[in-house]
Amino acid sequence: MSEQPAAPSRAQKPESKVEVAKRRGRQLRGTIGEVLASDRSHFSHDDVQLLKFHGTYQQDDRDTRRQRETAGLEKAYSFMVRVAIPAGALDADQYLALESIADRHANGTLRVTTRQGFQFHGILKGDLKAAIAEVNEELLTTISACGDVQRNVMGCAAPLADADHAAVRAVADAVALELRPASKAYHELWLDGEKVASSQAEEPFYGSQYLPRKFKSAVGLSVDNCVDIHAQDVGLLAIVEQGRIRGFNLLVGGGLGMTHNKGDTMAALAEPLGFVATEHAVESVRLVAAIFRDHGERADRRHARLKYLIAEWGMPKFRDEFVRRATFDVLPPVPLPPLPFHDHLGRHRQADGRWFYGVFIQSGRIADQDGSRLKTALHEIVARFRPGIRLSAQQNLLLTDLDAASLDAVEQILRDHGTAPATELSAARRFSMACPALPTCGLAVAESERVIPEVLNRFEAELESLGVRNAPLTIRMTGCPNGCARPYTADLAFVGRSLNLYNVYVGGGLAGDRLVDLYRADVTTEELLPALRPLLARWAAERHDGEGLGDFYQRLMGIRARRAALTGREEPTAERVPMGVLQ
Repeated sequence: MSEQPAAPSRAQKPESKVEVAKRRGRQLRGTIGEVLASDRSHFSHDDVQLLKFHGTYQQDDRDTRRQRETAGLEKAYSFMVRVAIPAGALDADQYLALESIADRHANGTLRVTTRQGFQFHGILKGDLKAAIAEVNEELLTTISACGDVQRNVMGCAAPLADADHAAVRAVADAVALELRPASKAYHELWLDGEKVASSQAEEPFYGSQYLPRKFKSAVGLSVDNCVDIHAQDVGLLAIVEQGRIRGFNLLVGGGLGMTHNKGDTMAALAEPLGFVATEHAVESVRLVAAIFRDHGERADRRHARLKYLIAEWGMPKFRDEFVRRATFDVLPPVPLPPLPFHDHLGRHRQADGRWFYGVFIQSGRIADQDGSRLKTALHEIVARFRPGIRLSAQQNLLLTDLDAASLDAVEQILRDHGTAPATELSAARRFSMACPALPTCGLAVAESERVIPEVLNRFEAELESLGVRNAPLTIRMTGCPNGCARPYTADLAFVGRSLNLYNVYVGGGLAGDRLVDLYRADVTTEELLPALRPLLARWAAERHDGEGLGDFYQRLMGIRARRAALTGREEPTAERVPMGVLQ
């Protein structure tokens, strides 16, 4: 368990700047402590990279950049801080404490992430240390929420209180603990811990340079793919038989980030490597991370993900290396039918007889805005009923351990504050997701969270007129191609290309087990609906019962492919389907 990292296998290539920053960062210390103690408003150089490992990104208000530059002012710097919460589980006291931190140190909002964590936005450098310290006071942490390490470990959020769901949460906790950075730098910098001399031995697993890039893992269930298991670098999929977990299918190589106009970058779905016994689940994740650590790309950050190593090697070679390192049996993966998906919104009974209630949160933003006082409503509910809190992979929040008498009161409080029950939402809104994008994300090239409400309004009206308001449909939007809202497995995805221009993708679905096709490139916000209107009309007129838009599109493309095979003449692919074909 304490093996030293092998020397990088690609040493002949020059290291990327981030690799250099990690190597000379003294196990994540850099000069962060000195800058924290100064009156500077921001960090620079290597520290900006090292801060990510501590759970924070340095950002600035891009809405004011040009104005401030013209006035001779520096950028309006602030920090996003992310809390790592394995399987998204916390209690009422922790929730209320995080809400208080948001009010006192950030911009007053909490944001549920697509990895079941919380984010604060708008923290100034002078409040950064206090905010992170207060998170830790609540027995939570920000370490490993960002950076080139294992990110927050996902797990099914449904508090059904049965053995399989409880086991999933236990494994998620164990995986998170196993691959959490061991450096003492975090405690030194944020919690005033005793300073120690750094050395590679301080990180017996990660060494001096950590992983080549981020590493995302999840623990899911064969009866509920609410964690999008196929989108992960590594997934443990519990095989449930007669209400008990008999072991895990191990999936590897997922990842949804790519780069526009770079054909050598791609989105990919995780593939089964094998079946492992429950007692070897945690070690299996560690072994996959170790192979990635030793052989992953460290020169070109665009290729520094596990999926590219597997694409280069092929799954047989990767599996052989995994088996060579394993001290346990690796069996063939258990064949499974398509995985079902549940969003867990609305009222649900727990196995112990109590109830949980799933609350829809648009783009994960808990705030009082746009006619809804969701933040105030949740504060009242949590303070009054003291429920458990579970964050879902769809950016929603579940209130757990409620008695039957409380359910009506919870729903009424939400209504009184302008939040409708999930049962009254259209499918397009209920299953929608968006990344934060502008004005703070440094990678964003287009809007996302700020414009998706109006985009959804337009699509809802169209779907209502076509009679498919409640038909299965996922709409996801991102401000860049990095895939933070998992767009490349959605029925419809709008991925930012530049300001007010998006690539439109079609063909995924709720199950998250299928990648999209590029449908139209460079579409303005105003033209998103017109560009898709022919396809939506055909879907409404020709769909089978229960057939989602992505399923219908794939059936249509399948018919087209079979026709091409019979005629020997290739028909247009999804990337270049003429508008008339779908009219």
